[in-house]
Amino acid sequence: MPDRNVLVAGAALLLVACSAAEAETPSSTASTTLSTAPSTISSTTSTTVPPTTTTTTVPPTTTSTTTSTTLAVPLLDRAIAAVGTRDGEETARVQQRLLEAGFWLVAVDGDYGHTTKQAVMAFQKYYGLKATGKVDDTTALALTQVSTWPQARSTDAGTIVEVDKDRQILMVVVNGRVLWVFNTSTGSGQWYLEQNQKDLTKWELGRSITDSGRFKINRERSNGWWAGDLGEIYRPKYFNGGIAIHGSRSIPNYPASHGCVRVSTAAMDMIWETGILPKGTTVWVYGDDVEAENEKPEMPTTTTSTTVPPLESTTTVVAP
Repeated sequence: MPDRNVLVAGAALLLVACSAAEAETPSSTASTTLSTAPSTISSTTSTTVPPTTTTTTVPPTTTSTTTSTTLAVPLLDRAIAAVGTRDGEETARVQQRLLEAGFWLVAVDGDYGHTTKQAVMAFQKYYGLKATGKVDDTTALALTQVSTWPQARSTDAGTIVEVDKDRQILMVVVNGRVLWVFNTSTGSGQWYLEQNQKDLTKWELGRSITDSGRFKINRERSNGWWAGDLGEIYRPKYFNGGIAIHGSRSIPNYPASHGCVRVSTAAMDMIWETGILPKGTTVWVYGDDVEAENEKPEMPTTTTSTTVPPLESTTTVVAP
């Protein structure tokens, strides 16, 4: 059973494996269709007086080859059990299966902790199951029967982050192949009016949207928690103004942020430690935004004198 250090190192090794899996891994399957059009030769000979003139037309032979490679998930010798959220040996099998299927968690240790719940939720979201974070009968059957890794939209060379707003998942993709899938929570779509967490005399008004498009990670903060205008964020990697991929204490099964892309703090630590998302990495956000269910609020028109307590005594934090 691998320990935490082995699993963190494994993420870096998978970067190499993703590039080489097509040629080297026994779990890869390839299908090749070769279509060759036969050569057609027509000859017309016209003879009036010597010499004989022969005209021959030969169309070029056209060959098209299509190769597709899918990374396979190992077969199981027995079914996964519906463990709910219980700890134990069967939960260790669930954890191992999730890693084999491309859904990241911190360790195979039998402890149904936070990253295991997050990985289960990501698995459920990807395969269209009810995202409870619990291994029920339906989820256990899906884990038993899963045969291939998740598929990315991107076919680009290099590393790209795909943020799927419809399914609320984040995928790290290398050379068109998924490296890891994470549970995420993006913009809620709702209007907000909140006090600036760094200056309580100011108000922040906006709509909680994670804009679609292709962006680049352009700045980052590596150490711990940072106070943002709308709350604390963990080791952020910014890609669109103040919008970042960052660690959070809360990553529910629905869009809940002010616009940032939330993952677990453990996932964010792994991203930093393995260096898989350096500055310059493309972030591709796609999918529909949630419709606002509330009205746009009015900015306060009165000036309020507020005494701002020291940062260490501030107890109210609004997570982005």
